[in-house]
Amino acid sequence: MKRLLITLLMLATTTLGQALGSQKLIVRNNNGLLAMQGVCQLLGCSVIRQLDGTLGTLFLVRPPDLISLEQFEASLLAQTGIVHVEPDLSLLLERPAGVGQIPAGLWDRDPVEYYGSSVWNGYASQPAAKIVRLAEARRQFGVKGTGTVAVIDTGITKHPALTPVIVPGYDFTRNVAGTPDEEGEVQYRQSTAAVLDSAEPAIVNQSTAAVLDTEGVGILSAANYAAFGHGTSVSGVIHMVAPTARIMPLKAFGADGKGTLSNILRAIYFATDKRANVINMSFSFTSPSQELQRALQNARARKVITVASAGNYGTDRPVYPGAYNTVMDVASTDNSDRRSSFSSYGPAVWVAAPGEAIISTYPYGSYSASWGTSFSAPMVAGTVALLLDGGAPPSPDQAAEAIGHAYWVSNELGHGRLDIYKAVEAWRLNVNR
Repeated sequence: MKRLLITLLMLATTTLGQALGSQKLIVRNNNGLLAMQGVCQLLGCSVIRQLDGTLGTLFLVRPPDLISLEQFEASLLAQTGIVHVEPDLSLLLERPAGVGQIPAGLWDRDPVEYYGSSVWNGYASQPAAKIVRLAEARRQFGVKGTGTVAVIDTGITKHPALTPVIVPGYDFTRNVAGTPDEEGEVQYRQSTAAVLDSAEPAIVNQSTAAVLDTEGVGILSAANYAAFGHGTSVSGVIHMVAPTARIMPLKAFGADGKGTLSNILRAIYFATDKRANVINMSFSFTSPSQELQRALQNARARKVITVASAGNYGTDRPVYPGAYNTVMDVASTDNSDRRSSFSSYGPAVWVAAPGEAIISTYPYGSYSASWGTSFSAPMVAGTVALLLDGGAPPSPDQAAEAIGHAYWVSNELGHGRLDIYKAVEAWRLNVNR
């Protein structure tokens, strides 16, 4: 019998890195693509691609060789129509220090029917679901989730629990339409479900993996797979809360956890153009971006509700996109309603949600346990999908107000820990006024 191992997919905040080696720039030209191409013909740069979907005023530009970045930016801003320039920064999904105890639910693998698919009982009935009063909200209000939640992350696997609700998205790391598939990044394939049933859990590192055999752990423990499975796990949390809501995977990060600001911008505009109702952003970085803020303002103007993780820095320093006032910023609590030691906190936080030992879906039909604000945010995103289930859809302000009916924890965690029953009740009372 194979001895299977469990590793824990950890916190996924991001840090701003150096500008890309080719020194790409994000340039706003209010006169559009032809004007931008004309500017580059004059200055010797090249337009790589448009970033803002149907709007056509934001571009990724490669500067000419043999000129300093400062000189080129000054030349750009001197041109008619150019109103803003900022670097296309590299981003890296961050790993935390330390993990908690493996939850008992990863041994509870009895199959149960869960809104059209079979899942592990440990996933469907985990402590986090009880803490946020998910079952009570379902019984009282009949909510199961509707609308589309866009997940800007590492892509998503063809997990049997998630397949029925996945809608086409986009892979911005490869510029491929369809459903970004995390499984395509490795050759390893899980063998049989029977092997999973006999697994004996063990922690192998603090970065990545789930219920896998020794071969899979060996492959996925490598640095180039440091964030593999993150998007699948984030999506699984949304599905746990809102099992009939649709999920749109938007791949802006690779399996190594690396991404770019330009691809995040593209994903936000894509989700907005495709009429997603909610955007989940389980990442954060420490420096503001004017174009990121503008993309989120555009989403809000088109009634898209945005949710982000507060970060895993353990401080009250604001991080982005969560710190923008158009976004619900979500911190993490443990199963005793205390702030997680790793969780960021402070004035930017809107609410908190459980973020420790969260059991969720993982590639190869498996499941994992995860720690971090990355897994608190999708609980709130899933709750927004429950608010959409019956009655008029809430505006971003109305959704935030309803989510704000939370269980009070402390001054450092905004309105408190997510209470799904209170949130849905508050919105129903608002609709029926």
